[in-house]
Formats: sequence, C-alpha cells, structure tokens
Amino acid sequence: MASEEKSLNFIEQIIEEDLKSGLSQNKLHFRFPPEPNGYLHIGHASSIALNFGLGIDYQSPVNLRFDDTNPEKEEQEFVDAIKKDVEWLGYNWSEERYASDYFQQLYDWAVLLIKKDKAYVDSQSSEDMAIQKGTPSTIGTDSPYRNRSVEENLGLFERMKNGEFEAGTHILRAKIDMKSTNMLMRDPIMYRILHRHHHRTGDDWKIYPMYDWAHGQSDYLEGISHSFCTLEFLPHRELYDWFLDQIIDENQVRPKQREFARRNLSHTVVSKRKLQQLVKEKHVNGWDDPRMSTISGLRRRGYTAASLRNFANTIGIAKRDNLINVSVLEFCIREDLNKIAPRVMAVLDPVKLVITNYPEGKEEWLEAENNQEDENAGFRKVPFSRELYIEREDFLEEAPAKFFRLTLGKEVRLKNAYIIKGESIIKDSEGNITEIHVTYDTDSLSGSGTESSQRKVSGTLHWVSISHAVEAEVRMYDRLFTDEAPDSYKEKNFLDFVNPNSLEIITGFVEPSLATAQNEDKFQFQRLGYFTVDKDSTTSKLVFNKTVGLKDAWEEKGKKEENSINNSLKEINKYFKVETKPERIAIESAIGASIATISSFSLLQNSLKKNINNNKGSLLFAQFILKYSNWKSTDFEEDDIKKLYTMSLRSESTYVRSKALLNLRDIEDLNFRNQFEDEILKLYSNPPKNASERENEILAEMVKK
Repeated sequence: MASEEKSLNFIEQIIEEDLKSGLSQNKLHFRFPPEPNGYLHIGHASSIALNFGLGIDYQSPVNLRFDDTNPEKEEQEFVDAIKKDVEWLGYNWSEERYASDYFQQLYDWAVLLIKKDKAYVDSQSSEDMAIQKGTPSTIGTDSPYRNRSVEENLGLFERMKNGEFEAGTHILRAKIDMKSTNMLMRDPIMYRILHRHHHRTGDDWKIYPMYDWAHGQSDYLEGISHSFCTLEFLPHRELYDWFLDQIIDENQVRPKQREFARRNLSHTVVSKRKLQQLVKEKHVNGWDDPRMSTISGLRRRGYTAASLRNFANTIGIAKRDNLINVSVLEFCIREDLNKIAPRVMAVLDPVKLVITNYPEGKEEWLEAENNQEDENAGFRKVPFSRELYIEREDFLEEAPAKFFRLTLGKEVRLKNAYIIKGESIIKDSEGNITEIHVTYDTDSLSGSGTESSQRKVSGTLHWVSISHAVEAEVRMYDRLFTDEAPDSYKEKNFLDFVNPNSLEIITGFVEPSLATAQNEDKFQFQRLGYFTVDKDSTTSKLVFNKTVGLKDAWEEKGKKEENSINNSLKEINKYFKVETKPERIAIESAIGASIATISSFSLLQNSLKKNINNNKGSLLFAQFILKYSNWKSTDFEEDDIKKLYTMSLRSESTYVRSKALLNLRDIEDLNFRNQFEDEILKLYSNPPKNASERENEILAEMVKK
C-alpha cells in the first residue's frame, strides 16, 4: 500500500490479507458501479471516494461501470450527470463500462445454466410466485414449472428473447434451493421480459438480466478483484458467489464481494426513489436544487469537491449503518471556504445610513483585504460615500448594555473605513426606521496609523455604498427537512418533515467588485456566511446561493430545544404541589408554550418514550407533549401511544387521568379512541376516590358520546 503508516480500515485490511495470501498486486482492480436511474447523492460520494481512493493508494485501475439493466428507469441524462459528478470530485476512471456491454455473454451463460438444468422458465403469475416462494419463517415450495425439460426451457427462453411473449408471462429463474433460509436463494429471477427501449442497445433486446445475475458476472468479465457494496447487499453475497461458481474459470481472477455500512446524512434523504419523488412532486426545483443531497445540488449550493472528499475521509468506512449529522458536512465546507473564499461586503436586509458630516458628492476607494487566511489573496478597492446600506439588525434605537453594534450616542467602526457615532433616526408613518444619521471621525480611517484610527470601539459593521451597490437576488437556503431522520418513522411520511422555510428569496446589495462574478464563484459575505454564484445569474442580474452560515445555527437551536425540554420537566413537579387551579393553569401554559416551540420531531418522540413510566410527573409531561406539540397522537409510534394512554388512565393522579381523557376526547381517529373504551367505562362506573370534579365531568361527557 502507498502508506503503511496510517491505520487501515477493515476494507483495506481485507485487501492486505488477500495480498499476503497470494493475490498479485497487479491483479487488484476496483470499480464504481452506479445504476443510471437518478443523480448521485452524498452517499455515493463516500463510495466514490472509497473505490477511487483504493485505486490511488494501490496504484490500481478503477472502472466506472453503469449497471444499466433496467430500461424502465434509466436515461442517458443520468449517465452524463454521473460522469460529470465523478470527474468534478477529482477522480479519473481507467475504463468506462456498461452492463449492457455484456448482454450477449450474459444470455449465453444463461443458456449454459439451462443446459446444466440449473435454470428454468417459470410461467406463474407474480402473485402465485410470491406465495410459492414462502416467507423467512416458512420454506418455499417448488414451482409447478420447475421440472420442465431442458429442451422446453431452451425453446421458451429463445422465444422470450425474440419478443414473442408479453411482459409478465414468463421469467427465467435459477434452480437453487426453495428451502434455503436465505430468501434470495429460493430460485431467484435471472431474466424478465421488457419491451422497452434501452438508452444504449435500443430495441435489440426484449429480455433484460436482473441485477444479481448481471452484477457479479460483469465484475468477473472486467477482472474486478474486490466488489465493495453497501450492507443491504450482504444477503446477496451468497447468490453472487453461486452465480460465479457456475461460470468461473479458475485461471481468471474471481471477484470478492464485501460490504460496508451506509453513512446516512441527517436532515435529508439519500434514497433515489425519494429524491425522485421530491423532484416529481416539485418540493424542489430539480435534481440539482441546492437543497438536495445530490452531488450536483451540493455543487450548485457552493460545496467544493475538496470539502466532499474531506467529508468522506472524516466519516470513514464502518460495518454498521450510522446517521451522520449534517453539521459534519457543513464543518468541512466552512473549513475549505475559509481558506479560499474572498471576503466581500454585502447587505441583505438594508437600512439607509447617512454620514451627515461627510461631504456630499465625495467618494473614496478604500483598501480591503481579500482573505486574511491566504497571504497571496491580496487586496481590492471598495468605494465609500456619504450614504451607505447597513444591516437593519445592526442598529437598535434603544439597545441593551451588551449590544455591540450601532445605537444612538454610541461609536462603532465601519469595516475598512471610519469610526461613526449614532446621532438620530428618521421613521416612516408606521414607525419603521428609514434612515440612520451618524457622524464620522475624519481621522479614524482604518489602517491610517493615526491615534484615532487605533481607538477601540465595541463593534465593527459591514456596509455597502448606495451609489455603487449592485443589486442581487440572494437565495437563503436552509435544511430541506426539519427532522434529523425524516424517513425513519414508520407512522410518518418523510414529506411531513419538509421544511417550509428551506428557501427564502430576498433582494440584497453587494459591493461592485462582484459585478463580474461568474457561476460557482465563491465568497464570504462578511459576518453573514458563505455564498456562491448560481447558474441562473446573468450579466444584468446576479444570483447568489447561501452555502452555509459562519456558525452552526441548528446546533444552537437544538441545544435550546433540549434545554427547553429539560427545564419543562423540572417545572412539571410544581404542578402537583400548588394549591389553586389558576396556579396549575399558569404552569401548564408555560410548559405548553415551551413545547409548542420545539420543531424537532425526534426530540419530542424520544422525550415521549422516556416519560412513559409509572411516575405521575412523567406521564403528565408526555400528555402535555400530545396536547401542545405541533404533532398529533397518531404521528407517534402507535405502541408508545397505546402504552401511554393505558398507564395514564390507570395513574394514581386525577390530573394525569384528566389530561389523558381530554387528549383522547380530541383524537379524531374513533377506532383508536375506542380501544380505551373499557378503561373509560371502568373509571366512570367506579371512580377513584381522588377523582376531581373535572375528571368526573369529562368522563360523563365521553360516556354519553
């Protein structure tokens, strides 16, 4: 290996063991085998980095092979996009191959298996075949067509190839073992009839090989030594090897399939099917929408190839599936852009600032450093004048002591310019500030070396000269989903978590040096974040995409929400100690208001689970979650909700029982509510001694319904 100093991951250990066992170094050969049925996503980036990284480390060839065996979903558009993404990531393949290159050889081998009585044509319906195949806990039964003669199978398979049958009438199956504990070994399908146009072979073929039949054989034909794939293919390994056993030449390299874990990314989805659904249902604006987890979407948003490679190396290769927080990816792009992105000034929520003692008509071109992290980045000139834009949030008429920006009577510095002092404001008829009037210290120019220029002030503001400002459309992108694992809840559709605020389009103003910026040029808007020029930009209209903020706002938000839950739990015990109803109402209202602000469904669900126990405070808090969160009882896991209501209705506390009854009363799903009818009748007919008047009223109301 190129470097033995670094610790090896388990994939590299497999290769090293094979080399020690006699595999020649020059026989090492890897591949990246995407199916061209969609755009590549961040998960593919890790696989690309793994396979091409191995090629670099071992100085071995890596093929780019398209597993194009399903013409119903595959398109040339996806082929072109995949090639572009791999190249953009910085990798070169040794050969470009396609499974369709091997259609004739795969067919010939299938004929060979029929002649060996190891494959047969099955004419069952898909429904009958599913029944006949059995379940993981019951063995399968032989197809009624399993014992067709070799001659009949050869004839039918030839006619299938010639297009004489409709799709679905026949399939070719391998004859393996209908009693196998591995469902994939119960006579798997090798070929199905598809009268579809293929993007490369046109209408030459009427039958197409299944992935499991084509993949391993393609590896073998290409001399691939190691076929690495994700964990869901672990059960396929037995079939991969069985198929190879039927055609292998012992003098050729035998491919070895090994599996690694998916590295899922939080607050997004990486299923091609779900990504396609987002596109088709117009939740996003195409595969390269900057909110998508596709490589093309990340590129358009402003991510660099280096940041994605670094992300792949950071998360590494594992044997267990794991959810990687998107903040790790955002850290990688911040780290890269911090080194390479020029610092510029832009104002996205402008308010006019007038320097009253600055001469009208005067302008200065001040020197500004492009990137303090890059000594070779140099300097540029930015225009300064009497009237500027600053961010609206950078001024407060009445500011608290720890407000370090502009207010009346206080001094701040304008970046690369002068120290100013707030003097007065002008408001419109609705009380909105339209102008801020300030004075400036003429001797305080930044970098001038004067005593005034070295005076310490509490804050520094970015700005843009109004007369020189360039208007720009700025697309403020946020995470596409509000929950960290939107497709992990069996009771929920992942689309329920689409963030309605994932895109905000605003008009901002940028310094004139950006007027000639080109597509994918990247900048740090000082104090605001990193932005990149979008492909929609024209010479007459600049368009910027927000790549990432300077800080992780979601981490801060997440900590606030966790603290909110913890603080509410501390308050819950007071509910049982106060004497009066108004006091209890006040406590409940405060806790309810806090719960209502929590957007993380996973945090709420985990909190709910943790509080389903015999403690009355815990049960009451869980009931508050059901009442005050933005989710319904039916959104949570059904077993958890059933357990919560059962325990709450049997609680020793009338407050817990009452709250559970009220929540049940408001559930629209009558079938779910009726499951607790016996518990409700029991409470009604034999009320607990501590039942409050309110509890009895609710019970009477529910029984009458």
